Amino acid sequence: MTERKILLGNEAMAHGLLEAGCTLAASYPGTPASEIVGTLAAFKRSGTIAMHVEWSINEKVALETALASSYAGRRSAAAMKQVGLNVAADPFMSAAYTGVTGGLVVIVADDPGPHSSQTEQDTRQFAMFAKVPVLDPMSPAHARDLLLTAFDLSEDYQIPVLFRPTTRVCHARQDMPLRPFRQDAPLAQFEKDPARWAATPKFRFLLHKKLNEKLDAIGRDPRLQPVQLNPGASAEKGGGVIVASGAVCAHTAEVLKDLGLWQSIPLYDAPMPFPLSEDFLTGLLDNAPRILVLEETQPVMEAQFRDRAKVLGRLSGHVPREGELLPETVERIVRAFAGLPQAEASQGANAPGRRPTLCPGCAHRAAFFAIRKVFPRGIYPGDIGCYTLGLNLGAVDTVLCMGASISQAAGFYHAFRDSGQNSRPIVATIGDSTFYHAGIPALINAVIQGCRFVVVVLDNTTTAMTGHQPTPAEGRSLDGRTVPRVRIEDLARACGVRHVSVGDPYDFQAFTDLLKAAREHTRDPENGGMAVVIARRPCLMDRKQAQPARRPAPRINDKCQGCGFCITHFECPALVFHGKEEAVTVDDALCTGCGVCIHVCPHSAIEMAPQP
Repeated sequence: MTERKILLGNEAMAHGLLEAGCTLAASYPGTPASEIVGTLAAFKRSGTIAMHVEWSINEKVALETALASSYAGRRSAAAMKQVGLNVAADPFMSAAYTGVTGGLVVIVADDPGPHSSQTEQDTRQFAMFAKVPVLDPMSPAHARDLLLTAFDLSEDYQIPVLFRPTTRVCHARQDMPLRPFRQDAPLAQFEKDPARWAATPKFRFLLHKKLNEKLDAIGRDPRLQPVQLNPGASAEKGGGVIVASGAVCAHTAEVLKDLGLWQSIPLYDAPMPFPLSEDFLTGLLDNAPRILVLEETQPVMEAQFRDRAKVLGRLSGHVPREGELLPETVERIVRAFAGLPQAEASQGANAPGRRPTLCPGCAHRAAFFAIRKVFPRGIYPGDIGCYTLGLNLGAVDTVLCMGASISQAAGFYHAFRDSGQNSRPIVATIGDSTFYHAGIPALINAVIQGCRFVVVVLDNTTTAMTGHQPTPAEGRSLDGRTVPRVRIEDLARACGVRHVSVGDPYDFQAFTDLLKAAREHTRDPENGGMAVVIARRPCLMDRKQAQPARRPAPRINDKCQGCGFCITHFECPALVFHGKEEAVTVDDALCTGCGVCIHVCPHSAIEMAPQP
């Protein structure tokens, strides 16, 4: 009897990679894609698989590593989230021209909504831009099966294939049979061909011509043509057809069945939304009175219809131009398309929301409070990670993209210096993993441009926000091997920073002294310059890290005036506000005993409890 298991979508894709014979997978963690390589890492550590699996320093490095492996004839994959492809855009665009030998699948998880990203960008548009095919799975099981087709397509046409699940596929769960992993990988073999692999502009023109020919052939490939999911339905019965892809297609199928329209409105699933077959597009335009296109989040399929007079979608205004197409949204659109009355909107529970906040005892909270104390008039460029929640503490003013805090701090420095306002302090905050990912070039640039500001690296010794993946400072590879440790303080000095210090934010007074010393270094007219302060304390949620014994929770004495200062300026979930002029209390179940809050109260109303 075949064993079955309920798999997360990302776990299903990890299985699909192994079933397809993938020999190398590289990734930089990012929600909603992190568990793909996380699952492969667990297999690797258990000795189940032989493939090379790595958490790369960033997405560009991950893609370049996987691409070279494919040059050597080995099936390879790179995985990232949608904004990660921005980082990997340079090799991705060029790889479309050079092509591949072994199959190369670039898994890019999109985040319509967005739920945990800076943008709602649609990776399918990136595929159009780069002129590579893109596959759009509708469920975890479909994603696993479609990966084999993706590798076959990549090898048949010697082209990278972009594989684009969305959050609703990555984080859904589905029951499916387990299958054996493919073990017959070919030996690596690289055939030198400088006109292809190291092509000059003249040869790139020829490669571009071949790329266009590949794309035309892929559009006609019978394996990935749109399929009608309800063959009994006809356009004549319902007065139109629906074309959908990805998770939206699954929603649409359910809505049509619920509304009794399954046998009257044809529904086409487009597993490859780009390039769509010209025969398919022309056939619909010739035979269907109306065509509704449902896709997230940009009009990629809709824009491929040469004549859009009959086509309803985002461009025509019949589908919202932003946000997820959730089942209730799809139902409203389908009802309007079918001429049905709209259902009465259901009212959700009117419960008060609670904004995200740093965990109780998080060392980042202590670091941010210290920054505000030492630099009360500062400008605080921030970065991407859980420490973005320094927004709540008034210690993050800008958030753009990975590594931008240092570059933006430099921009602020030049703006204020050149307008004669040198006294305005600037403090950039960046996480340890983000510093390795994209902060190093920005720091070098700030040094050589003569900037003078403080960079605080919030080092919790892990990539916390996406699941505690290791950083280069850990000294261990993904599969547990001992490797050289690359320390942030060594990198900062190598970037040219002369003032580098390391401190524990829990040791609040000593840490504020480090910040003051860094401030004075930036102001020293003779020997001053850039300053880097590393706030080092392991993440409390990382079970790999040894944590000190928990200390008793602080206690509130009779000096508390109920002013709420500790709540608004420190925002620790363990501190409970009961209203003005009522004493704050400490929730023992949440408190970690870090003791930093005793430095927060202006009335000295919080004190350490005696040690047992």
